Amino acid sequence: MRKLRPAVELVTQMTQAAIDSAAASAHPCVVALAIPTLNEEASIGDVLRAVPPRVVTRIIVADGGSTDATAARARDAGAEVIEAGRGYGRACLAAATEAEDADIVVFMDGDGADDPAFVAALIQPIRAGAFDFVIGSRARGAREPGSISWHQLAAGYAAGLAMRSLYGVTYTDMCAFRAIRRDALLGLGMIEMTYGWNIEMQMRAAGAGLRILEIPVPCRRRRGGASKVAGSVRGTLGAAPRIVATFIRVATSTRQTGAALTREHRP
Repeated sequence: MRKLRPAVELVTQMTQAAIDSAAASAHPCVVALAIPTLNEEASIGDVLRAVPPRVVTRIIVADGGSTDATAARARDAGAEVIEAGRGYGRACLAAATEAEDADIVVFMDGDGADDPAFVAALIQPIRAGAFDFVIGSRARGAREPGSISWHQLAAGYAAGLAMRSLYGVTYTDMCAFRAIRRDALLGLGMIEMTYGWNIEMQMRAAGAGLRILEIPVPCRRRRGGASKVAGSVRGTLGAAPRIVATFIRVATSTRQTGAALTREHRP
C-alpha cells in the first residue's frame, strides 16, 4: 500500500481542484451521469448517495432487467430510472438518449468499484473546452487489493496497443468510467449493444479525431452483487469474443487517423 499513496494523494488533489473549478465555472453545463445496472441492489444506493451534487445535474439509471430491488433503491436515492432492456451497450445508449438536455454524459458502473467523487475530474477538461472525451485508467491509478484481476489489466494494455497501431492513440484501459460530450457521442454512430460498447467508443472516438484525455482513476473492490464479466470465468469467456469481434468490425469500418491521445503528466 505504501507505493500507492503518492498516486492516491495526487488524484485526490486533482479531484478537489476539479470540483472547485466546476463549481466556479461561469458557463453552466448540464452533466448527466449514466449508470447501467443489472441486479445491483446491494451497492446502487450507496453509489448514488456518494455522487457530488454540485457537479452532476441528472442521474439516469438504465436498468437492464434486474430481478432484485435495484430500480426501487435507485429511485429512493433520487435517480431517474429507465428500463433499457438487456445489453450493457443498450443501457448506455438508452441513458445517453434520455439525457436530451445534457452537454456532457458520464458513464459509471453501479457496483461501487468506481469512486463517484472522480466525476468532477473527468468532466472538467471537457467543460474547459480542451477535450471531447476523457477516460479513466485503472492501470494508471491506485488499485485496492482484489479490485481488478491481472487479466483485466492485460486486456486493457493489449487493446491499447492494438488501437495505437490503428489510430496512433495510447489507451491503457477499457475502463467504463468515462465522460464525453453528448453531441460527440451521438455523432460516433455507436451500434454495439453488449460488452463491446466501451472499446467501440474508444475506437470511434479516435477514428473521428476527438480530443482525448486519459487520466488515472482509483479502482475499488465492488461493493455488492456479482461481476457480469471479468469477475468470473464464465463472464470473461462470454464477453471476450464479443469484444474481439467488435474490435475487428470497427477496425475494418473506420479509416486510420492521426488523432492523438494526450495523457496527463504527473509532476
